[in-house]
Amino acid sequence: MLERKLLGTAQVPGGAELQLFSHGRDFIIALDRNELMSTRMRFSEEQLAELTLDRLDTPDPHILIGGYGMGFTLRAALARMDAESGTRGRVTLAELVPEIIEWARGPMVDVAQGCLDDPRVELQVADVAKVISAGKGRYDAILLDVDNGPDGLVRPENDGIYANAGLAAAKRALRPGGVLAIWSAAPDPRFTRQLTKAGFDVDPVEVRARPNGKGPRHTIWFAHPR
Repeated sequence: MLERKLLGTAQVPGGAELQLFSHGRDFIIALDRNELMSTRMRFSEEQLAELTLDRLDTPDPHILIGGYGMGFTLRAALARMDAESGTRGRVTLAELVPEIIEWARGPMVDVAQGCLDDPRVELQVADVAKVISAGKGRYDAILLDVDNGPDGLVRPENDGIYANAGLAAAKRALRPGGVLAIWSAAPDPRFTRQLTKAGFDVDPVEVRARPNGKGPRHTIWFAHPR
């Protein structure tokens, strides 16, 4: 029986403590007894990038990713940009917790696969809400995987990203034809209505956590400003 090994802890500014565990070949980031993310379940985070880029009609997109996590979304975005002929693109990555980046460059360096050193990536160790507010008309897409979605666990201030003012800021930060994509651990019809009232055409998509169609069901909202 494999045991979890605690590799590190990180205090979220204004929020809870995260823990990084290894479990055999896998890694887990947990909050108390809640498993926030794991290398065993990455498909929905990869689909956050894949399905967003499918919705863009530009050969050189500039996307903002909020939350590095274990890098699944960032790596999927870079791989898609590599795969599409003539597509270069660039990524601004905002991660609030410095230790998350340290873990990616340390115990999880093999998982990261050098994605943080890709020349197309600009890393900002910052609150993504502030990055969005400073980016009027800057991004073709904003991809948010922050605090388990609109119903957060980690940091009370994260709720503001999904409130009306946060959605308005995201709308201002998008270029014409842009997409706001939001990952969530669970569906939330109330949030779908909130996005609609905030001036977006909304397409909620359910995605399994594993590529074989198994694992928990996660939700991704794709919101297009009207």
